[in-house]
Amino acid sequence: MDEIIKKEEEVKKTNYKKRKTSIKKRENKLEEIKFKKEKLKIIPLGGLLEIGKNITVFEYENDIVLVDCGLAFPEDDMLGIDLVIPDITYLEKNKEKIRGLVITHGHEDHIGSIPYLLKQINIPIYATKLTVGLIEHKLEEHKLLRSTKLKTVNPGQTITLGCMKVEFIRMTHSIPDACSLAIHTPVGTVVHTGDFKIDYTPIDGETVDFKRLSALGNKGVLALMSDSTNAERKGYTMSESSVGEVLDKLFINCTKRIVVATFASNVHRIQQIVNSAVKYKRKIAVCGRSMINTIETARKLGYIKVPDNVFIDIDMIKSYPDENLTIITTGSQGETMSALTRMAAGEHRKVSITPNDLVIISANPIPGNENAVSKVIDELMKIGAEVVYNALEAIHVSGHACQEEQKLMLSLIRPKYFIPVHGEYRQLIAHSQTAQSLGMSKDNIFIMTNGRVLELNEYEASLTGTVPFGKIMVDGLGVGDVGNIVLRDRQKLSQDGLIIVVLTMDSSIGRVVSGPDVISRGFVYVRESENLMENIKQVIRDEIYKMEEKHITDWSTIKSVIREELKDYVFKKTKRDPMILPIIMEI
Repeated sequence: MDEIIKKEEEVKKTNYKKRKTSIKKRENKLEEIKFKKEKLKIIPLGGLLEIGKNITVFEYENDIVLVDCGLAFPEDDMLGIDLVIPDITYLEKNKEKIRGLVITHGHEDHIGSIPYLLKQINIPIYATKLTVGLIEHKLEEHKLLRSTKLKTVNPGQTITLGCMKVEFIRMTHSIPDACSLAIHTPVGTVVHTGDFKIDYTPIDGETVDFKRLSALGNKGVLALMSDSTNAERKGYTMSESSVGEVLDKLFINCTKRIVVATFASNVHRIQQIVNSAVKYKRKIAVCGRSMINTIETARKLGYIKVPDNVFIDIDMIKSYPDENLTIITTGSQGETMSALTRMAAGEHRKVSITPNDLVIISANPIPGNENAVSKVIDELMKIGAEVVYNALEAIHVSGHACQEEQKLMLSLIRPKYFIPVHGEYRQLIAHSQTAQSLGMSKDNIFIMTNGRVLELNEYEASLTGTVPFGKIMVDGLGVGDVGNIVLRDRQKLSQDGLIIVVLTMDSSIGRVVSGPDVISRGFVYVRESENLMENIKQVIRDEIYKMEEKHITDWSTIKSVIREELKDYVFKKTKRDPMILPIIMEI
């Protein structure tokens, strides 16, 4: 009996050892798979620590999918710059990997740089119907329409791009046809919200596809990239339909001509302005090229619904009494050359503002534009016009989610990793704190910067290296030919002006035979500062004499000495630091 028990125990020990060995082998194999498993790379080239210029790279092995390709508008210190676009050096180096560009919606900060990208890399573009229509306008202007493959995708549709599949999910925003993207990769699904808000009563009746978002969350989402623009604001964003009630209140019983300024891309707002104008039997004229293009495209595709004969040409406005007329215009941000700014300055060729005008500014100033908008409001009021803006009436609502809507998105998706996007640093931090308040681990939240590479799979995620990134400035027809040095020179010229020193030298003897002549621009008014200008000439003569005594004939040395000595003298006398440009002419 004892022997039987002993044998049974030995068998049990042997089986246990075998099981233990088998489990260890499986664990080692899993570790080996985990180690060998390729990772998805997420690389934002724009849109982080800034507003605008949104573009993100999704890379897995030999396949790249791009999401959005937007622009940013110049900051105050970018003198003379028209647009800012992302640096696409990394894409040019890897262009053979790019399978397509996918667009979330048709705002400039998401589609504005497409022509500049296509001039370097010809790739197919996938977007919803209205977004495609808006992109077509841009490509036509840049003569790229015929050579570009533009594919229209419907919300709910999935496209295959290399080893990745991109699913379009209907969202609400301040423009129709906005979509979130579910990017299905070999290592898991990444949801990119694009710009969004949760609007239960949207103008077009197309609500967020909560069912699909919830289904994705139930299945398991590797990472969520979510819009952070309003991450600092508590509560909910008001529905776009609330603006229509305010517009109706302003239109009813109004006997004045009504001029409404708003964003050209805010198609839902334009529809509500049209609704009020039609309701109160007013004709509509349109000002501003971008506004005309957007309305034409949206009407053609059925996104702005209006009876026939409501829109009239701007040249016909004098044929209608004020109480029967509405003008929709650009210029809600006080842009220098916009239609409303020119109207306020009395410089618009078609529209003259009078005391019988009600001007409605249906937009909030973008940070940095407050002074420009205030100036336009003041100028309109000086003419005698009645001006209504957001401080007086709730005439604008945001197109971006506030904290409670962001919580809903996080709760529906329940991602393993969270990446706040589209915002300044403080907004990304606020969004990450919202995620943590829902129980998400801080270790699974990544505050990224442009150019930084996040590598992830179902087992781990980590920030690795960086790729080239930056701001490429567009000035007129020049792309990238204005850099930091040129901007610094422009700032210096704008602040302290310019002094040009002209000398004529005999190259055979190395002596100055004529001059110096001194010309200044933006420095002092010459007639009132004759003594200063004569003293400057004398300083230059003294330095030239010293150099002749030392037999210094090298032109670059002479220019350098004049520049440095004159700089010290001018600063000592005026506390100004103008740009000094010595020019030597040879005889």
